[in-house]
Amino acid sequence: MTASPQANTSRKALVLFSGGQDSTACLAWALQRYAEVETLGFDYGQRHRIELECRLTVRSELARQFPAWGAKLGEDHLLDLSLLGQISDTALTEDRAIAMQANGLPNTFVPGRNLLFLSFAATLAYRRGASVLVGGMCETDFSGYPDCRDNTLKALQVALSLGLDAPMTIETPLMFITKAQTWALTESLGGAALNDLVIEHTHTCYLGERKTRHAWGYGCGSCPACELRARGHAEYIAT
Repeated sequence: MTASPQANTSRKALVLFSGGQDSTACLAWALQRYAEVETLGFDYGQRHRIELECRLTVRSELARQFPAWGAKLGEDHLLDLSLLGQISDTALTEDRAIAMQANGLPNTFVPGRNLLFLSFAATLAYRRGASVLVGGMCETDFSGYPDCRDNTLKALQVALSLGLDAPMTIETPLMFITKAQTWALTESLGGAALNDLVIEHTHTCYLGERKTRHAWGYGCGSCPACELRARGHAEYIAT
């Protein structure tokens, strides 16, 4: 599940859109390729729920600054998955310090999150006439979340297509690229204007901090998400 080589002017896509850097890159990628694109966000009791506000701003700015994409940008959907937050015991859903666990994963890992997200997304896509799901899952992230792995998503793509009795493609354009390459991808799609939009309007910080603006965007600057984003931006600038 890698980036499609050419635009597809007949298919409709649904982008899992949190309002962060990665999902914004995926949204731009999808708008460049598909005839119509809708977005889907999830409220699962995340600490950084400010992302739910940022995502609407990012959508409106994309449509305003890139009219050709705006013409293809369809409805936005937000699903209440608060039950996921209730059954999770993680640093993304509770006010606790971020740390590594005995199993080698950080306690920001929300078990089953992407599996649930994509299952609900496929259900919505089926009803909305979309046959492509686009997500920002990435194997090169520091975390190694098991539900971000390519093999996991390939298996899920098969299961969803069989369960719906309809082809459902899962596209993950960021799967095998670094954060520096993600910055390069958005530049290739929308130039400096798109990267400026990412810096000013997206939200990736796990702690929901938006008081401090860094060269790479807003955030606390010290959580794993901020550190990863900052490092990727520095590498991108240096190339």
